[in-house]
Amino acid sequence: MVLEEGILAGCTLNKSLHMEESNDIAELDRRSSMTLLSDPVDIFSHCCRAALCEKDIELKVEYVSEEEDAERISAHNPYSELPTLIDREISLYDMSVITEYLDERYPYPPLMPVDPVVRAKARLLVFRMTRDWLDPLHGLGPGNWRKPPRVLKESLLGGFVSMAPIVSSQAFFLGSEFSIVDAYMAPLLWRLPAMGIQLPTTADPIQKYARRLFVRQSFQDSLSEAERAMR
Repeated sequence: MVLEEGILAGCTLNKSLHMEESNDIAELDRRSSMTLLSDPVDIFSHCCRAALCEKDIELKVEYVSEEEDAERISAHNPYSELPTLIDREISLYDMSVITEYLDERYPYPPLMPVDPVVRAKARLLVFRMTRDWLDPLHGLGPGNWRKPPRVLKESLLGGFVSMAPIVSSQAFFLGSEFSIVDAYMAPLLWRLPAMGIQLPTTADPIQKYARRLFVRQSFQDSLSEAERAMR
């Protein structure tokens, strides 16, 4: 059962580029279509969509169900899990594998910092965010993520309060440029009200940071209809 599908408008090539002849092949590659099999509300799938939509590439998203579309998914993923990316001759699964492949194949705009120290910091932040928050939320399953256990809610609240000073004086988590950390953070922040989590005034910089992420056209394009209804 395909719940919803289509080309994400903000992910298609929509800029007029005056290209040199040497860039023609790269431009054709950028226009090549890829398909993301995605759950409409799961946070892993949304993180991938948020990253993909930063790349200004043609992308078809098929919103499917792991239970009802297991055969369709298993044709590309031995674990029948979402998200799964199909790009011509290759199929990829696992959120981190998909986003790393994406950044290497389509290096502009970059999601990973160029500086090796900052790049390592970004990877560590993504690892901790995934281990402490995204994995537990994903593990709760469809619907149940809206009622996270007390220990997870306290971890989220405490974490965002402690991170508030980081984004109080810079536009994004690692500085002035959007990165993979922001692509993973935005879907999580978007879900806080649906989880009954209200940030305290001490986390006001996080609220402002979240608004900066949410108004980006790429993030708006990444939202499914079900996710739009969360707010």
